[in-house]
Amino acid sequence: MVSPLLTPIFHLTILLLISSCTHSKSTPPPPTKIGNGYRLVSLQESPDGGLLGHLQVNRKNNIYGPDIPHLQLYIKHENDDRLRVHISDAHNQRWEVPYNLLPRDHPPAPSPAQQPVRRTTKTPITVSEFSGGELIFSYISKPFSFAVRRKSNGQTIFNSSADESSPYNSLVFKDQYLEISTSLPKDASLYGLGENSQPHGIKLYPNDPYTLWTTDQSAINLNMDLYGSHPVYMDLRNVGGKAYAHGVLLLNSNGMDVFYTGSSLTYKVIGGVLDFYFFSGPSPLAVVDQYTQLIGRPAPMPYWSLGFHQCRWGYHNLSVVEDVVENYQKANIPLDVIWNDDDHMDGHKDFTLNPNAYPRPKLLDFLQRIHARGMKYIVIIDPGIGVNSSYGTYQRGIAKDVFIKYEGKPYLAQVWPGAVNFPDFLNPATVAWWGDEVRRFHELVPVDGLWIDMNEASNFCSGLCTLPEGKQCPTGTGPGWICCLDCKNLTNTKWDDPPYKINASGTHVPIGYKTIATSAVHYNGVREYDAHSIYGFSHAVATHKALQALEGKRPFILSRSTFVGSGHYTAHWTGDNQGTWNDIKYSIYTMLNFGLFGVPMVGSDICGFYPQPTEELCNRWIELAAFYPFSRDHANYYSPRQELYQWETVAISARNALGMRYKLLPYLYTLTYEAHTTGAPIARPLFFSFPENPELYGLSTQFLLGESLMVSPVLDQGRTNVSAVFPPGTWYSLFDPSQAIISKETKTFTLDAPLHVINVHLYQNTILPMQRGGMISKEARMTPFTLLVTFPAGATDAKAKGKLFLDDDELPEMQLGNGQSTYVEFSATASKEMVKVWSDVEESKFALEKGWVIEKITVLGLSGVGGALAVEVEGNLDILDASKLELVQTEHKFIDGMETKSVMVEVGGLNIPVGKKFTMSWKMGIS
Repeated sequence: MVSPLLTPIFHLTILLLISSCTHSKSTPPPPTKIGNGYRLVSLQESPDGGLLGHLQVNRKNNIYGPDIPHLQLYIKHENDDRLRVHISDAHNQRWEVPYNLLPRDHPPAPSPAQQPVRRTTKTPITVSEFSGGELIFSYISKPFSFAVRRKSNGQTIFNSSADESSPYNSLVFKDQYLEISTSLPKDASLYGLGENSQPHGIKLYPNDPYTLWTTDQSAINLNMDLYGSHPVYMDLRNVGGKAYAHGVLLLNSNGMDVFYTGSSLTYKVIGGVLDFYFFSGPSPLAVVDQYTQLIGRPAPMPYWSLGFHQCRWGYHNLSVVEDVVENYQKANIPLDVIWNDDDHMDGHKDFTLNPNAYPRPKLLDFLQRIHARGMKYIVIIDPGIGVNSSYGTYQRGIAKDVFIKYEGKPYLAQVWPGAVNFPDFLNPATVAWWGDEVRRFHELVPVDGLWIDMNEASNFCSGLCTLPEGKQCPTGTGPGWICCLDCKNLTNTKWDDPPYKINASGTHVPIGYKTIATSAVHYNGVREYDAHSIYGFSHAVATHKALQALEGKRPFILSRSTFVGSGHYTAHWTGDNQGTWNDIKYSIYTMLNFGLFGVPMVGSDICGFYPQPTEELCNRWIELAAFYPFSRDHANYYSPRQELYQWETVAISARNALGMRYKLLPYLYTLTYEAHTTGAPIARPLFFSFPENPELYGLSTQFLLGESLMVSPVLDQGRTNVSAVFPPGTWYSLFDPSQAIISKETKTFTLDAPLHVINVHLYQNTILPMQRGGMISKEARMTPFTLLVTFPAGATDAKAKGKLFLDDDELPEMQLGNGQSTYVEFSATASKEMVKVWSDVEESKFALEKGWVIEKITVLGLSGVGGALAVEVEGNLDILDASKLELVQTEHKFIDGMETKSVMVEVGGLNIPVGKKFTMSWKMGIS
């Protein structure tokens, strides 16, 4: 859905504003003694094996409000790889991310205010250490500071101590202003702290602003707080040629600025507590594993969600949608899912159908036809519920008292339906009501997933509003995003006008600007001020629960606003981007960031949401987006049509790139299983597989799918080649495996990339399971398999590995042990003049029932093949003769002109059941 900032009327103005705003740097203000720090006055062991301390303010001051005089310090090694440091008011409960929303251990409760803090002699107040598995916590008593370092090599990963020369303060803890910093080595590479569009690539860039406050602000705005809040970063360092990565999460939902200077990082937070989690890594993959173990593993995804999706805001009636589906079929371009933005709704109201544009009988007939083919249908649902006495969803919401309040009445805002109230998803009654509304709608229209948008929450007005008397609002003409309510600014409360102003929207606008007033009240008296950035997260949790309750199927949800833990429930797209060459680059940066955030199912609007992309850009974008984890074309109401068949050249690129995607679906689905079980990102930076290589730490124009499939897209206008970085080893072209690159060291190669070509390479020592592909995932999924085995060129002693996960993708869980899944590990060796390829199968029943078979095994990098080929399947020995098999041997071409002799061997004519263990072997040596 369009952001209100993206109107055609103001488009030029906005672009001018953007160009004037986004090139300025935000630098930390000069050091001011905002606080005088704290001293540790007691420390003792807590009942759960942690440490519990009390901090007392050194000397009060009133900048940004009075200091909280007594703080409780809680330290716990939660496991060998994770350390928690929690600092809060010693006497009063403060806001924290709700423990029922993001499950985790509770720290000890604060002491009653009347109970004085006393010294204890159990532990002397001196510099001391608290050691766990890999992380060591140490502290200095006065002024209090703490450090975290590695046990294995003594490396300090966090150090909050400040002295007179530090550009930051000691610990500051006031009601509405918390500040803490860490020093950093100059060579640390940092990633994370989103969501924003980062113009400089995936690495955090010193002195760029990092503000976290969920905002409906178009992704075309650079270096500003966007739709999500993820206060987590990964720090990657190379020490003596060895890589060490760790993660730091500040679990806090309040607005914050994070200032990164290159040598330090400072948090300035306007509420809540300091709840730090440190993850020891030491590999980037281990950091994400440890992080998602805490916040929740990524949601399992249905198989069809990995297919291609088509959407547009402006499919005015059902016949247009039918025409789009038919045209994709005519153009021979794969399509799995067709979407509706709010065009299907009656007056933009959730859970309704427009009786004229989308008459229910015709829509049900259409859905029956596409469902029979295996296609799916998804619609948008915004949180704002239209204030309308004849609207059942609103009536039931009022009756069940589900809305956010202001002074005891439902808070009034404006979004697409006009005047709306916002459901309070922190209220259990709201979650139940929402589930019932989803059920009612599903009975009306059997949708296959839900798209939850505008949930930052977005509001076309600001402040405290009422319905205007004597005039229609909205008028029904002109843009629907112009505020027509009668509103007054709210600046008379500490929640609407806090003492410290975060860099909201890049301009320090009031934090309640174009959202729910921050003095509004949720369930149990919780202020929007505290709960704002978890609104989209709570919306996703409620929607997930609602969908899962329908038929017990695996839900698919796409959410715009996200928070720590959202990936456990939802996929994400990167919001309102532009059809520009810059935005195609930004899409990679944001995609890789969300992999770090535990939201691996992510992609951007292909060809750009607004305005019109060029034909060349759309060619290059679909080539790239065919390898996004989530691949969807989506355009603005006011943009020209940009379905992939609109240009013949784009259709050619789409058939080529999506054709390969559909062959790779079993690999992508196995990656979603790994993401669900270990947190591993589907799309990831190259340094994940090559962490020892500092040359890759800032590389943002290429990425990996899994460990070893590298995508190197063209991202610049007019280019017919691409400069791509290749880490050491042998890399085989996926589109033509006879073509390969050997790199003895990290090296940049110039690759041919005419208009319809994207370069994708598979690394050595890999076994890639692929299928024949098709026009829809349901059909492609049942085609025979090919195994692509890659050895280093000219291999005489090498190993390769691969995996394949198969299951009933409608089951809520994605796991082994339910009788509806199979897991296969493939292995291969080339040694002692013998090649051997084999499989190990866990829980074979499901794959055998489905009848999947391997029809071909292609081995790359051999010195040749000779002698008898033997295939053994679960004890049945079969010496294949020439009449049974097809064997093709092709010499590799290496673009760097190296003299390596190597061949590709294809063994076809096979019929090996995927669900049975097999062994295949033959002698090397050209016959």
